[in-house]
Amino acid sequence: MKESKRLEAAVEAILFSMGDAIEVDRIAKAIDCDVKTTHQIIQHMMVSYEKEDRGIKIVELENAYQMCTKKEYYDYLVNVAMQPKQAVLTEVMMETLSIIAYKQPVTKAEIEKIRGVKCDHAVNKLVEYNLVQELGRLDAPGRPILFGTTEEFLRSFGVDSTDNLPVISPVKLEDFKAEAEEEIQVKVEI
Repeated sequence: MKESKRLEAAVEAILFSMGDAIEVDRIAKAIDCDVKTTHQIIQHMMVSYEKEDRGIKIVELENAYQMCTKKEYYDYLVNVAMQPKQAVLTEVMMETLSIIAYKQPVTKAEIEKIRGVKCDHAVNKLVEYNLVQELGRLDAPGRPILFGTTEEFLRSFGVDSTDNLPVISPVKLEDFKAEAEEEIQVKVEI
């Protein structure tokens, strides 16, 4: 690869990955060039981006440069942003969701007692994904929030009612209890 193309590729990688405006002297130091040469490289790139009718451009902001989307393509960005994101449930979120589904209405403190760890992030994500909702408050000191599943949960998991959630077989239940007791024993030994 020709040296100028290699330097342009390096500048492009820097501007793309950093996102914010980067001072020209920092870019120059990163690509091991002087500031004047770096200005020239970036100016050449700016012209090339305009000629090639690309969706991005490089803008100069007070002796710094930033890669941006051209304003004529903003509508496409809005269209993408408006599309619903596919919820990705981690193992922790699935455990938390299972506890809520089977024990509802349930407080965070009850979930944490079962799981043995904090569940704030998991519960907040499940609420964000509309799988869990606030059902009210427990009539107890501090009035903790009660959580339960939503209609979206039922649709997502193909269940018409929480009464029809799969029943855990007694054998599996005993396996889970034994596994939990082993974990507790290991924690006690540590």
